[in-house]
Amino acid sequence: MKTLFIGNSHTYYNDMPEMFRDICKKNGIDMHVTMLTKGGMGLDYHADNEQTRFNILYGEYDYIILQHVAHPMGELSVMDEAMGKIMEWIRQTKSKACLFMTWAMEEDEASQKEMKDRYRYLADKYNCLLAPVGEKWWEHIHKYPEVDLFAADRRHASNEGSMLIVKTIFESLDIK
Repeated sequence: MKTLFIGNSHTYYNDMPEMFRDICKKNGIDMHVTMLTKGGMGLDYHADNEQTRFNILYGEYDYIILQHVAHPMGELSVMDEAMGKIMEWIRQTKSKACLFMTWAMEEDEASQKEMKDRYRYLADKYNCLLAPVGEKWWEHIHKYPEVDLFAADRRHASNEGSMLIVKTIFESLDIK
């Protein structure tokens, strides 16, 4: 199986796609991963990138994980337009799209609701899977406050945070 990760530093931090490959392997799934990322960039950057289009159309991926810029997220219209363009390409393939919902900044948990609402809206609109990482992130923080999901920069994921990300993505896909 093959998975393409499209995103930014929240995707490449701690080599998260490799961690995803490892969790697949532990579950008996041979998964090849590819990553298209650029720090600080959102889906709009990727929608305007020829490398993204080429990889989606010709990479023969089973899953394509899509992550938008998180801090700040920017306008919903920008996310929506980029999703529409990227989904046009994905629909020409056998790939299944999955949105990777990010988490709000540590000092601004209240903004997680807007993130959640946007990602759920786009997942419904474009009929794609959703990995509700941001929701699981804050649930985990409240349940296990002694576990620090944030890296030293207090924006990205620690190793524990990345493990939560890969577990949530893995559980959100209908891998067979």
